[in-house]
Amino acid sequence: MKEKIAIVGSGIGGIAAAIRLAAQGHDVTVFEQADKPGGKLNELKQDGFRFDTGPSLFTLPGLVEELFSIGKSSAQTNFKYHKLENVCKYHYEDGTVLNAWADPHRFASEACEKVGEPAWRVHNYLNKVKEMYNLSAGLFIFRPFARWETFRSEAGKKVAKKFHKLDMLLSMHQRNKRSFKSKHLVKLFDRYGTYNGSNPYRAPATLNMIAHLEHSEGAYFPDKGMYDIITQLVNHARELGVVFNFNSRVEEVLFQNNKVRGGRVNGSRFFADRVVSDMDVTGFYKHLMPARKIPLRVRLMEKSSSAVIFYWGINHTFPGLELHNIFFAENYKEEFRYLFRKKQLYYDPTVYVFISNKVTGTDAPAGMENWFVMINAPVNQGQYTKEMMAELRTNIINKLSRMLDVDVNKHIVSESIGTPVTIEENTSSAGGAIYGSSSNSRFSAFMRHPNRVKRFGGLHFVGGSVHPGGGIPLCIASAGIVSNDIENENQKSKK
Repeated sequence: MKEKIAIVGSGIGGIAAAIRLAAQGHDVTVFEQADKPGGKLNELKQDGFRFDTGPSLFTLPGLVEELFSIGKSSAQTNFKYHKLENVCKYHYEDGTVLNAWADPHRFASEACEKVGEPAWRVHNYLNKVKEMYNLSAGLFIFRPFARWETFRSEAGKKVAKKFHKLDMLLSMHQRNKRSFKSKHLVKLFDRYGTYNGSNPYRAPATLNMIAHLEHSEGAYFPDKGMYDIITQLVNHARELGVVFNFNSRVEEVLFQNNKVRGGRVNGSRFFADRVVSDMDVTGFYKHLMPARKIPLRVRLMEKSSSAVIFYWGINHTFPGLELHNIFFAENYKEEFRYLFRKKQLYYDPTVYVFISNKVTGTDAPAGMENWFVMINAPVNQGQYTKEMMAELRTNIINKLSRMLDVDVNKHIVSESIGTPVTIEENTSSAGGAIYGSSSNSRFSAFMRHPNRVKRFGGLHFVGGSVHPGGGIPLCIASAGIVSNDIENENQKSKK
């Protein structure tokens, strides 16, 4: 049955949903408040530099390839990527530098040589998180979680038999501390809690499975940068008949007898049989359904972290840096206390430096580099003053200058900044939370907003703030869940 479907937002989840639903034969229109697609996965061009502004890590590329395989696509031949040899370079305050080689054996040897961690411990850990991922992915990622049919499925039965292997009783840090002798490796693997905006000292050890994707499946990077994922998928969606309307802010979703009947955009009404939201779920209820209460689970869930990002054009090259680089805080636990309890910026934050020009060769003028410099930050509660940002900038420059033994400040020739405030303004994410809610409880997965709400017919949700979570693979997975839901509902209506 052909339906008119409106998608609110053109992040990776919304675009993936548009492709799948158009391929099912539906009439799909995407409304985007910005002047171009991508949501958080976007780009910035300034002074001859190009920056990817959002997600910078590309894992499970097969999920993107699958989208290109839906219908005929010329875009697929234009999208190129390759596997990274060195996933990330980790810098510690004591001078230790660890390379996270994609080859697990090479990485284990590096850990043994640099920090004295027996290689067998590294392999044992990677095998355990691999087992955890393989056990749970079919239930927690690619299915509509918290439904009886999911728990009754083969994937659900499989998890039920080995539930203890999900390691939900310990925190990520507790498990990592038991797994490694080296504090350097504990800190390295604790960091994966930040991949969905959480605190590894509170988040369940189940989330240690995130490390499996980089260390066993591999990390990749598009030859033209991360935004090329959006560019080519939008081209593919258009070939399938999807219509994109930019500078089109949806102001309200309209219902009749709790069934979607369309919405209002830029003051004009539109009809739709279904609405798929790719907005932050809190912002969706607050702004597009203001007459209805925000669901209790959304109100109660602790928000994920946000970020402060400096986009620096650097008039120098650093051969010792990789595509992805981490400069750890000395006191990692204290950093997370500031992040989630004090809701303040830590004075010695962990700094992530992402340099896409290392791969593309076209994102910076000759002899220069484009530095995406990010720290995890608390959600916006009105605390971000000019003075605070100036102090943070100084602290970051001093930290990088000390650890790289160079005056970074004198090499900055171009600069822009993104904050929780601007993230909230540009993406309607509540408080600038990048991943919606955090996973700082063993029950977080059960509390995450579902991909459909039964009491509102025709209303569906994709994106990083709903099940299964944030990041490119999970957002694409949410689109698969929604497209399957719609297909199944239409098949039932035919009977």
